[in-house]
Amino acid sequence: MNSGHTIDLIIVTVYLTSIAVLGIFTASKQKSIKDYFLGADKVHWLAVSFSIIAAETSALTFISIPGLAYKTNFQFLQLTFGFLIGRIAVAVILLPRYYQGEISTAYTFLENRFGKKIRTFASIVFLVTRVASDGVRLFAAAIPLYLLLDISPVYAILIISVIALIYTYTGGLKSIIYVDAFQMIIYLGGAIVILIFIINHIDLNIFSNTELLNQKFATVNLGYENSLGDFFKQPYTLLSGLIGGAFLSMASHGTDQLIVQRLLALQNLKKSQVAIITSGVIIVFQFAIFLFIGFLLFSFYGVTEMKSDEVLPTFIINQLPKGLSGFIIAGVFAAALSTLAGSISSLSSSTMIDLFLNNKKDILDEKVKLRYSRIFTIIWTIILAGSAFFFMNTDKAVVELALSISSFTFGGMLGTFLLGIFNKKVNEKIALISFVLGIIVVSVFIIFKLVAWTWFVFIGVATVIINGNILTIVNRK
Repeated sequence: MNSGHTIDLIIVTVYLTSIAVLGIFTASKQKSIKDYFLGADKVHWLAVSFSIIAAETSALTFISIPGLAYKTNFQFLQLTFGFLIGRIAVAVILLPRYYQGEISTAYTFLENRFGKKIRTFASIVFLVTRVASDGVRLFAAAIPLYLLLDISPVYAILIISVIALIYTYTGGLKSIIYVDAFQMIIYLGGAIVILIFIINHIDLNIFSNTELLNQKFATVNLGYENSLGDFFKQPYTLLSGLIGGAFLSMASHGTDQLIVQRLLALQNLKKSQVAIITSGVIIVFQFAIFLFIGFLLFSFYGVTEMKSDEVLPTFIINQLPKGLSGFIIAGVFAAALSTLAGSISSLSSSTMIDLFLNNKKDILDEKVKLRYSRIFTIIWTIILAGSAFFFMNTDKAVVELALSISSFTFGGMLGTFLLGIFNKKVNEKIALISFVLGIIVVSVFIIFKLVAWTWFVFIGVATVIINGNILTIVNRK
């Protein structure tokens, strides 16, 4: 390893060690699983908002979104406006229900509305989906590390997993939220540094190339020039962006324990609503920054044979001054660790509260519960690392792969929540049948490639609600 890479390695090592220490330092004293999974002390709503952004961004935004813009254009940005609409819907429709009574996970609502069976099923669906989608995210985070160290991706995945485990295990959710907020500032700072560096090393005459600018900065795609079948197979049209993005965001931020856990930590409805909507506004600007980096990378490299997910890591390691590249790689890890730690905590909390305690007749004291919770934290870290190993040979852009996996079950999940809110007469059996049918219908659309992944959640939601209402009417006759 040359001296330049040694400097980078020292910076990354110091950063990762500091994050682990910061997580332990910000930890609250934990006497119960509520302290561990929801935070023993109150946290600021802005910290939660930053934490939400960091948790959903992961290394995918830092790596895959610039790669996507490098290969194509800015049409992905249409989804982000749908993301904002979806968060507003979460604040208005779902959050008020969560604050009615004692809610410890998103799936507690389903039991209160329907029964224990559907809560258990929803939790299992969440666990499977989260492991698969975050396995992809963990692999994405390992890319710059194994390129920097010239090691196997397996070792890179293990290093990141151990760091996330340290402060998740010791600090609980409060540590995760504050470390996430800090890491969001780090990786956005890294993005701005990259912007400035590339602009200073490209021919600025490229901004006078009208044809190229029109091609790369194309944001709105109506898609009406295609047939109806081809229209729904396009992932990035204005309609699929606004509708698909809104429903995806409602599902990911309103029914996924990874995000809901953070919102419940505020223990105040108004603050939770402000936090979720603020995150939606910031996320639009964040995606715009990373898409612009992709355009600048195209200006720097031109057309190459590199995979889209390798363009930015290659630039960071080979083009940035040594030391500066170490800081940027630390930013990538900041994005990665925030999602991984949150995922570990949400998986553990859902396993402990929704599955273990909810189906256990014996009454356990808080110390025993806390011990089991930490055991689940270790187990899920190992499982997430194993999931990342599985996706090491994928050729698909990891951001699209991760979002596709999440969309697979999100529709059925969100549809069931909405069915419970808007149809007061539907029972647990009908809701469970509709939930399963929603997943099956989306699976058919995926297998036969009938529509783009941006429509998966909407189709799942529509299936659940339509089927649930029809069965409720038939059941009354």
